[in-house]
Amino acid sequence: MKELTIPAKTGNLPMATGFVTKTLEEMGCPAKPMFQIEVSVDELFTNIASYAYPDGDGTATIRIDDSEKGAITISLIDWGVPFDPLQHEDPDISLLAEDRPIGGLGIFMVRKTMDDVKYEYRDGMNILTIRKRWE
Repeated sequence: MKELTIPAKTGNLPMATGFVTKTLEEMGCPAKPMFQIEVSVDELFTNIASYAYPDGDGTATIRIDDSEKGAITISLIDWGVPFDPLQHEDPDISLLAEDRPIGGLGIFMVRKTMDDVKYEYRDGMNILTIRKRWE
C-alpha cells in the first residue's frame, strides 16, 4: 500500500498523477490502461480540488493498492463536503456538446474506462475507489 496526502489544489495535480504514474511504471502497466488510469485520477483529483472544500483549504489522499499482479486499486479520499458522484445520471452523449448541461462527463469517462468504481462516505471522509486490470 502506498499513500500520498497533499493539499487539494489544482496546482498539485502533477504531483498526484506523477505518484500514480510512477507506481504504474514500476508495475509494468501497458500504455493504454496507464493512460486511462491517469485520466481518471486527473479528473477525480481535479474534482476534489475544485469542489470538496468550498469554504477553505483541505487535503486529498491518494491511496494505492498495487499488491495484485496486473491490477491496481486507487482510492481518492477527502474530508470535504459529502458528495457521491456516482449518484448522478450519465450525460446524454448523443446531444451536441453545446446542447448538453455542463458537468458529469468526467465521472462518466471514469466509469466507462475503469473496471470498478465505488464511493463511500465514512467517518467524515469521501472515499472514491477505482480499480483497473490489464492482465
